[in-house]
Amino acid sequence: MRFTSIASGSSGNCTYVGSDNTHILIDAGVSKKRIEEGLGELGVSLSDLDAIFVTHEHVDHIAALHTILKKYDIPIYATGGTIQGIRSSDKKCEMTDSRFIQVMVDKAVAIGDMIVNPMTISHDANEPCGYRVYHGDKKIGVATDLGCYTDYTVECLSDCDALLLEANHDVRMLQTGPYPYQLKRRILGDRGHLSNEKSGELLCKLLNEKMKGIFLGHLSKENNLPELAYETVRVEIDMGENPFHSSDFPIMVARRSELSPVLEF
Repeated sequence: MRFTSIASGSSGNCTYVGSDNTHILIDAGVSKKRIEEGLGELGVSLSDLDAIFVTHEHVDHIAALHTILKKYDIPIYATGGTIQGIRSSDKKCEMTDSRFIQVMVDKAVAIGDMIVNPMTISHDANEPCGYRVYHGDKKIGVATDLGCYTDYTVECLSDCDALLLEANHDVRMLQTGPYPYQLKRRILGDRGHLSNEKSGELLCKLLNEKMKGIFLGHLSKENNLPELAYETVRVEIDMGENPFHSSDFPIMVARRSELSPVLEF
C-alpha cells in the first residue's frame, strides 16, 4: 500500500492511495496537469485510476474534476450532498455527469482490492466527509476541513497505519492577520478548520504502535507556516497524555504544490 499527498493546502488538495492493483485519489482540487505530474512520479497515470473520492464541493477539492471527466472514464464517489453541491455551483451545467456515484457515511465501498469508508466531518459544506481506506490489515485515514472533532472522529481514525490530518492555521496568526472578521470567525468555528493546536491534540488520541507516518495537511498560506505547524503539533504530542513521543513517528507537513514523501507499508 502506498500513500502520499500530491498537493495539500488552502489553494488545492489531492491525495493518492494505492496498492499494486488499485489506485484512487481523494479529491482533485489542483490542476489536471499537476495531478498528472504527481501521479507520473509514482509511476501511475490518470488512466490507471479506479476511482476519485471527493470530500466536499469546495473548489480546492474539485478544481480538476470537469477536465478529468472530459477525457477519462473514472467514477467519482461522493456523498449525495456533495454531488448536489457540485452541480449547484456549476453555472455552465457541465458537471451533470452520470459517473457520480453516491456514498453514505459509515457505509464501506469496495474498490478493487481496497475498501473505502466515508466518515462524517464538521465543515460548512453540504455533506462533507473524510475517508478511511483499508487494504488487508492496513488502514489509512484522510481528514481535512474539520472545524472540530468528537469521540466519533477519534473512533473512526483510531488504529490507523498512516494519517493525513488537517493543521490549517495558527490561531494567533489568524486573529492578527488581514482576513475580515467574518472569515476569521468562520475558520475558527466548529464548521471551519482545525488549528495546529487542535490537530496535535487530536493526534494524541490517535497515536498507536503501528503508526508508520503522519502528514499535516491543508495548511493555510496566509495563516500558517510549515515549521510552525510541525513544531506546534510536536509540542502537543510531547506534552499530551499519551505514551508516545513525537520522535516515535515520522511527522511531515504535506507539500503545497508538489508530491510529498511516499509512505509504503
